[in-house]
Amino acid sequence: MNNQQLFIKKSNDEVELFSFEKLTNSLRNSGANENDIATIITKLKLEVYDGISSNEIYKKAYALLKKHNRIAASRYSLKRAIFDLGPTGYPFERLVGALLNEKGFKTKVSVILNGECVTHEIDVLAEKDKNVYAIECKFHSDKRAASNVKIPLYINSRFLDIQKEWNSNSKNKTHLKQGWLVTNTRFTEDALNYGKCVGLTLLSWDYPKNNGLKANIDTLALYPVTTLTTLNKKEKHQLIDKNVILVKELINAKEKMKNIGISEVRIQRILDEVKQLCEN
Repeated sequence: MNNQQLFIKKSNDEVELFSFEKLTNSLRNSGANENDIATIITKLKLEVYDGISSNEIYKKAYALLKKHNRIAASRYSLKRAIFDLGPTGYPFERLVGALLNEKGFKTKVSVILNGECVTHEIDVLAEKDKNVYAIECKFHSDKRAASNVKIPLYINSRFLDIQKEWNSNSKNKTHLKQGWLVTNTRFTEDALNYGKCVGLTLLSWDYPKNNGLKANIDTLALYPVTTLTTLNKKEKHQLIDKNVILVKELINAKEKMKNIGISEVRIQRILDEVKQLCEN
């Protein structure tokens, strides 16, 4: 079907023209080779129809990619895999902490800090070069959700309360420099403008451009266990319950995999996927 005539229904119920070029780029970015991409696109052109949902297209593309290249399929599923970390925000906080560790920060997750006025729970506290950063993680389980301006307004007010107390306390040998806000979806334009205005660092799925959450996870190979094609949904959540959040943590989690009933043969298959995903 000509993509000029193909309209798709997005998750927010909006309708837009579908671009096979955009899908091709997504498959290419996941690491699929050109031959596999051409095969997948050819098959999809026979299966898609006017009014098909974007979710249905994703499922079809993912299933085809999985047959050709499981590692590329894992990367292609990253956005969905982060949603699958829910329903609580803690695994996402661990992911953000791991990302900062890779960038040379020392981090603590779920920290209680005194402010000048009240006490606050901070999702991630990060330190580097004697500067400290208070990071709040806004996890959305609904992919249609966006963080509006009310959220950075609230986060910045909390940060300022903590900053006053921290930097006036002679016992602290570090400087509380900045607040951050990280989300797995997106920010509204007002939220971005407010963050820039007050100096609040914002990180979302694709913001800042070429340096958002997706770009950092791909660059650092910090994939969540929910990306793996060799684990079923139940096993993924059993591992998350055992505080195994990242793919690379499975290398030292053989006993935990055994404890949830995964056989030696499958453990080896899982670790093979882990190795390929982290090294490519």
